[in-house]
Amino acid sequence: MSEWNRDQWAAGAAPPPQGYPQYPQGTQNVPPYPGPTPNYVQPGFSQPQTNNGGGEYKQSYEGERFKPKKQINDPFFLVFFVLQFLGFVALSAVAIHSWVSDGGLGGGLGKSGATSGSAVTLNKSTVYLLLLVTAAAVLLSVVYLMLTRAFTRVIMHITLLLSIALNIGICAYYWITKYYSGAIIFTIIALFSILSYWGYRSRIPLASLLLQVVMDVSKHHTSVYVVAFTALIMQAALSVWFVFTCIAIYGKWTPGSSSCSTSSCSSGKVAGLIFYATFSFLWTSQVVANVALATLAGGPYGAWYYFGPREMGEMPNHPTLSAFGRASTLSLGSIAFGSLIVTLLELLKMILRAAQNNANQDGHPVEACLACCAACFVGCIESAVEYFNRYAYIEIALYGKSYIGASKDTWRLFKDRGIDALVNDSLVGMTLTWGAYVVGMLSSLFAYLYLRITDPSYNSGGQYTAPVILFAFLIGLMCSLTLSSAIEAGVSTIFVGLGEDPQVLSIRAPALFGMIAETYPHVVRGVPGV
Repeated sequence: MSEWNRDQWAAGAAPPPQGYPQYPQGTQNVPPYPGPTPNYVQPGFSQPQTNNGGGEYKQSYEGERFKPKKQINDPFFLVFFVLQFLGFVALSAVAIHSWVSDGGLGGGLGKSGATSGSAVTLNKSTVYLLLLVTAAAVLLSVVYLMLTRAFTRVIMHITLLLSIALNIGICAYYWITKYYSGAIIFTIIALFSILSYWGYRSRIPLASLLLQVVMDVSKHHTSVYVVAFTALIMQAALSVWFVFTCIAIYGKWTPGSSSCSTSSCSSGKVAGLIFYATFSFLWTSQVVANVALATLAGGPYGAWYYFGPREMGEMPNHPTLSAFGRASTLSLGSIAFGSLIVTLLELLKMILRAAQNNANQDGHPVEACLACCAACFVGCIESAVEYFNRYAYIEIALYGKSYIGASKDTWRLFKDRGIDALVNDSLVGMTLTWGAYVVGMLSSLFAYLYLRITDPSYNSGGQYTAPVILFAFLIGLMCSLTLSSAIEAGVSTIFVGLGEDPQVLSIRAPALFGMIAETYPHVVRGVPGV
């Protein structure tokens, strides 16, 4: 038995069976195991079960886990979300119908199709372009995930260095362009990133093993990718729908346009409708992503953690469908509640950025600096809320709690187990986010080449090149982040399970548990043999 196996046996975990892959541990510079999917559960161990009072009771269902009460949580926010979405549908239908009737669509696939239709607005050629960009983004995202699984540690080192280089580059650019408010802020960020490098670097072995475990678990559950691709398609369709709705709003209600036949057209009306459409898009997009997160957490990942692999026969039937049913009905109001908070913060940040740009254009550096600092502060709050919400949604998915109740329990969990240190040191999110940026840049390059080859009439002067490329980048970024969110959902679910029932992880993934016990012994306190 190897030294690692002896240590694991001393820690209370059974040694891996014959053929169990030896993942790297500690700080040894060993490449990650890229081979067949491992079996993380030992045949001789299973989730403890008791027969309480003659009735069936599994500890996996403790505290209404996976079987919450049949009640709708946060109904006010559920109704509010449904009403605002119906309002967006009505606004979009009116605007797009008028825009199409006025000849807004036209063109097709390729150069001959792209040159037909109206020459003064985006046409059907753009729809084909966006569809092709989306397909390319999906393919690139899958390739990146495959490379990440095969070369986990190397890619984590690269992304860590790229993050530091990016902060330094932005800092230098702002100083060169004399944008002093942004330069000061990014100088501080760059210094912090440099100082934190060694701490992050020491956590790469744990983060890489965690990422490998989650990606391997997802191989056993094709529903992970079904949920991710479904959310991806919905997000992409929603984004394209939003863009064409905004174009149609400009075309219908802008004074002097051919579609504006009444005196009700005004710039203020256009601005108000665009603001509402943006609010609806951001909130709906947040809800779609978070429903997918709750489905994965309460379905394949939560079931794997508490019931073990499907081969053991303890996992309930169709856990993903059950989790989706809970997330899209009983818990939808709670998910909409948390998503609304992030949406409002995002809108506030956008308003502050607009105020900053206006102050710069008007030559008011003090106002611009204040707006920049305020936007940065709001952005930090938004990131913290998004980060916290992820674990609250997992509590909602597992137990069917309300948003406030899930938030309280999540905060208590963080304080009791000290799990915040484990989460903050994880490099999984950074690795997947950088991959999303790479996919976004490659998608924008694809869009640029398409515009150069097809030469659509609406872009004869190149006036739409920048916005089309920007939107292609956003589509690629969104597609990759949506797929990556499926992996991050597994990471976060393991953290929540670790905080509540750490002994279960010693059965499911003894190598990962051993490394966590070595790095964060206070997190696994109370586990026999630790």
